[in-house]
Amino acid sequence: MSVLLKKEHPLAGQFAVLFTAILWSSSGLFVKLLEWHPVVIASTRSYIAVFFLLIIRFIYPPPSGTKNAPIPLWIGALAHASSMICFVIANRITTAANAIMLQYSAPIWGAFLAWWLIKERPRWEHWGALVLIFGGMLLFFRGSFGSGAILGDLLAVVSGISFGLYSVLLRKIKDSNPGDLMLLGHAVCAFFGIPFIILHPPSLGLFSVSIILYMGIIQIGLATVLFVYGMKRVRAIQAMLIATIEPILNPLWVFIIIGERPSLTALIGGAIIIATVLASSTIGWRRENL
Repeated sequence: MSVLLKKEHPLAGQFAVLFTAILWSSSGLFVKLLEWHPVVIASTRSYIAVFFLLIIRFIYPPPSGTKNAPIPLWIGALAHASSMICFVIANRITTAANAIMLQYSAPIWGAFLAWWLIKERPRWEHWGALVLIFGGMLLFFRGSFGSGAILGDLLAVVSGISFGLYSVLLRKIKDSNPGDLMLLGHAVCAFFGIPFIILHPPSLGLFSVSIILYMGIIQIGLATVLFVYGMKRVRAIQAMLIATIEPILNPLWVFIIIGERPSLTALIGGAIIIATVLASSTIGWRRENL
């Protein structure tokens, strides 16, 4: 263990983002299984995540003297909360594939936002990957786009733009304490949901409580810790590309448990995205380590 602590694996950051995406991918399934108001789901999940992250912060306090610039911190927190709330609502009023794939227009928005905000110019493999990912996305939801409610589709796009902005700002403050941004984002999301919890009180049972505890502690809380760790070690665009595996797994879990079957074009699009993420990550790693 001491050896691992002294010498970090060169792919540690990429694996952290990968595991984050796997945990995130279960969100769509459990949002559909939990019969609560979508804003109540997002808010309650964030309440639990806030407590989990505060415990982690107490056990592993940030270095003394680290401070975040207030403007990027608050803008990033609002973007984070917006992304979570819009995605949960979209996932309830349109198909899982539509919601997750439209949200994952985020790498496209993130590429331009990173170039503008943190002067992180994308490399050639990132631009090529973005083009291929966009093509894969079009194939993935070609058969189902427009079949869900238009409001859900639009909210999923807003969620993607917000997530792209949030990820870039998280990268921007990586040398201070990016965990503060994620913690504040969940606090904003939790606070926003208070009126909805009052108006639409959730029904509490063993099944629903188990789901919301998993979502708050594991699917969001643990994923947040992994994502902060990964974003300190990989480029913003590369992190977004690796995390694109989430929209492949998300509809898969929904298909296995609920039976929502993806189309052949969706499967082809998913294969393109996975291959593109792996190729881009490998090229980036070889450049940094060979």
